Amino acid sequence: MTSITQPRIVLAALKGGSGKTILTLGLMAAWRVMGYEIAPFKKGPDFIDAGWLSFAAGRTCHNLDSFLMNEDQIVNSFISHSRKADISIMEGNRGLFDGLDIEGRCSTAELAKLLKAPVILIVDVSMSTRTVAAVIKGCQVFDPELHIAGVILNRAAGPRQIALITKAVEKYCSIPVVGVVPRLQGNIFPERHMGLVPFQERDHSEKAIRWARDAVQKNLQLDRILRLARESDPLERPPAPPSRPDSPRITSQHPRIGYILDRSFWFYYPENLEQLEQMGARMVKVDALSDPSLPELDALLIGGGFPETQAQSLADNRAFRGSLKNAIDGGLPVYAECGGFMYLGESLVLGGNAYPMVGALPVNFFLEKKPQGHGYTIMKVQETNPYYPIGTRIMGHEFHYSRAVLTVPSEQVRFAFRVKRGHGVDGEKDGLVWKNLLATYTHIHAGGNDTWARAFFEMALKRK
Repeated sequence: MTSITQPRIVLAALKGGSGKTILTLGLMAAWRVMGYEIAPFKKGPDFIDAGWLSFAAGRTCHNLDSFLMNEDQIVNSFISHSRKADISIMEGNRGLFDGLDIEGRCSTAELAKLLKAPVILIVDVSMSTRTVAAVIKGCQVFDPELHIAGVILNRAAGPRQIALITKAVEKYCSIPVVGVVPRLQGNIFPERHMGLVPFQERDHSEKAIRWARDAVQKNLQLDRILRLARESDPLERPPAPPSRPDSPRITSQHPRIGYILDRSFWFYYPENLEQLEQMGARMVKVDALSDPSLPELDALLIGGGFPETQAQSLADNRAFRGSLKNAIDGGLPVYAECGGFMYLGESLVLGGNAYPMVGALPVNFFLEKKPQGHGYTIMKVQETNPYYPIGTRIMGHEFHYSRAVLTVPSEQVRFAFRVKRGHGVDGEKDGLVWKNLLATYTHIHAGGNDTWARAFFEMALKRK
């Protein structure tokens, strides 16, 4: 195997809500204006933070997730998407050691060790002093194989507290404090139920990034952090996987595969679109809010998003909704996830108001105040459908506040998936099938599961 040296760091925290995302955005933006090319990565299943990281770095952010991907896939993704970058920055999620089980499977710490990346630990030091060193020391002892290279003290109060914590950390933990950030005033990154508000919805996105960049430039030791990143151990590239016999055939035809990308629908992992394009698809961007009708396509992908924020506009575009329903009834291959699933139902109900949607599926969706499905999912394919063989095990994730209610008796509809982990539509089923349409709450990541990409491409070829 080939060893590759790539400057890299992981920004992690002891818990969620510690300021990790804002400092990561600021660090990327600060290094970017200094002329460095940044390769951004997000640990875990996430679209919103990844969108902000892409915006800050000026380069597509890729997700690295050990539930959705195996180790070789993660390393290969990291190496391939770090090319021509001066430094790779990975933002962790939740607490440093938080994972699926007592062993910490799928945690930020495990990802950092896999990629041999130094960790910069962001610690909220509110109302504490010397105890901070004890907590950091505990992290070091808890997993000696993890390389915690430096600490950022966040939400610091004053000079006395800062001096005491810094001396304690450097004495008892033998690692540097590479930044001290006071409690920032005027945070212009408002949050919604799923985290930060998407940057597409912010008229002053650039202003928000500048605010984060200024905070980092004033309070972090950028050169010292960069030196730590450059001390990363060599990373070995796994051998290339063997070619699969069921890969799409080489063809001179290039099917037109559409994907809806607008203010409502934009939850797409880059790999999901990239794989289709690499197979030969001509990717066509579609706007459900402003396009007068669905263009001529051989297949359509509808990602997740926030249709509830644009419910009136989606409902008002009757001509587009009608053309999409006609195409689906005519057998157009369509794959829809979460928000896309909601759009294809009969109506979206918000606060007592029902907004008509496409009407391709006999379902009404009701927005609730609490999550109806949240976390990793495992689906077992149990019914015939256009994209997965029966018996296939699908690893994915879900995060939705909508509740699906059928408008016809359950025996009149077909669900492709049996829920083994997660919630899906009702805790037991997911993946509603109608002709060549499959709509599901579960998001899949093509970096770890290319079965869908191959099947979707083949369906588009047949349609063409």
